[in-house]
Amino acid sequence: MCQPHRPTAPEDIPPMSPADGDRESQRILIVDDEPAVREALQRSLAFEGYETEVAVDGADALEKATVYRPDLVVLDIQMPRMDGLTAARRMRGAGTTTPILMLTARDTVGDRVTGLDAGADDYLVKPFELDELFARVRALLRRSSYAAAAVGTQEEDALVFGDLRMDLATREVTRAGRPVELTRTEFTLLEMFLAHPRQVLTREQILKAVWGFDFEPSSNSLDVYVMYLRRKTEAGGEPRLVHTVRGVGYVLRSGGAE
Repeated sequence: MCQPHRPTAPEDIPPMSPADGDRESQRILIVDDEPAVREALQRSLAFEGYETEVAVDGADALEKATVYRPDLVVLDIQMPRMDGLTAARRMRGAGTTTPILMLTARDTVGDRVTGLDAGADDYLVKPFELDELFARVRALLRRSSYAAAAVGTQEEDALVFGDLRMDLATREVTRAGRPVELTRTEFTLLEMFLAHPRQVLTREQILKAVWGFDFEPSSNSLDVYVMYLRRKTEAGGEPRLVHTVRGVGYVLRSGGAE
């Protein structure tokens, strides 16, 4: 595992902007088996104003997450005893919704999809600039705080389009009363379509909103997940709702098959 690309000494890190807000209560769990990487990340994030705790592998991370209750987990993939992918899956399987930023030297689209499907909310390839790490941390914490506020005021809300219904509180999806089982990524993708019915969404808009970072617009990852959604929402013979807008993206509308 490689270390961050830029030197991590505190004097090399720009001071926190007042606009970033008070971070004293924001806790970050850093998970990496290499002591030098752990210490560098802990020192850098602490200098940015975050409270930090460290874990040496996935198994240690599961224990620390239960006790420490972090607001964000920075999780390396390649570790002994339990790797980051397994740890992320177990966290999500236990119902943990804490944002996970996955760190790895693996940079193919397939690797990214595997990491995101395991439960990661964002994926940063090594070596990386510390400024980018800080920006992704801030973005994930903002997203998490917005989601918490939304749940607090809209617990009973649901998104509905025709006979397709998504309960935002229970995360249950039904089509004509039939349960539709979705993965975390599929749910987020469908939520975006339901939040923007009859509105054409570009590939770039969808990739950034659902995956949280920039895939190449030509990547077929989005097409694969749309195919999964269609299979599951049309499994009972229902008409198609997610339609392709060639050369642009997708739109949620009634109208049957393409």
